[in-house]
Amino acid sequence: MAGTLYLVATPIGNLSDFSPRAIETLENVDFIAAEDTRVSMKLLNHFGIKKPLVSYHEHNHVTAGQSILSRLLIGESCALVTDAGTPAISDPGEDLVRLCAENGVEVLSIPGCCAAVNALAVSGLPTGRFTFEGFLTVNKKSRREHLESLKNEERTMIFHEAPHKLRTTLDDLAAAFGKDRRIALCREMTKLHEETRRCTIGEAIAYYTESTPKGEYVLVVAGAEKAEKSAVNLEDGVAQVLALRESGMRLKDAAKEVAEHTGLSKNDLYAAALDQ
Repeated sequence: MAGTLYLVATPIGNLSDFSPRAIETLENVDFIAAEDTRVSMKLLNHFGIKKPLVSYHEHNHVTAGQSILSRLLIGESCALVTDAGTPAISDPGEDLVRLCAENGVEVLSIPGCCAAVNALAVSGLPTGRFTFEGFLTVNKKSRREHLESLKNEERTMIFHEAPHKLRTTLDDLAAAFGKDRRIALCREMTKLHEETRRCTIGEAIAYYTESTPKGEYVLVVAGAEKAEKSAVNLEDGVAQVLALRESGMRLKDAAKEVAEHTGLSKNDLYAAALDQ
């Protein structure tokens, strides 16, 4: 009979947040798969837990995942932990979970800390619907395209960011969403210098122009205001696009301009105009 993979959430700063169930799980599994064995060893030593550790991280998850699966299939149990937070959330652990699911290995979640959810809860922004975006890519073009795709996102958005990239990211958020968009900057969650700054993106840029960002950040950004239903239907919109096209404007630019004035989809306008 196959063993069980346990996803054990670890503290994101305050060790007191580690649950008794999490400790019990680590004490009872056969081995622990860790993002960084050195970091996890400190946690285990703090709670007096002695278990074999194997490495499982972004750079070895393919080979390590197969090795862990092999051990699970012969009946061993494994706890997957990250340096901080919930495994498999914006983390290569998702690949191990999928591997287990495909091979009939039971996966159980031992709940605990998740920086994104904690930041959302204290942000003061709407929490009913949200989208987790994780870390933005360092590639400038991809970042801009990603943020542009979120321009009309009405759900609250959650991003992770490192301190040395924060200023650049705030500039990119302002370019995509405007400086008046509300944002909560939550840093050092659960740690000694935990702080939540609630302001506009423009105010955040001004503040961090004068102050050096410190600590790991979770950025919670308000969604776009719900667009009012356009009084112009698609047929009328296409007529406007074609009129602009006849005046010499490129079709793509015409579709974009009409979309901005009517609230109609730029892609729908462009496709319909092409058909005509």
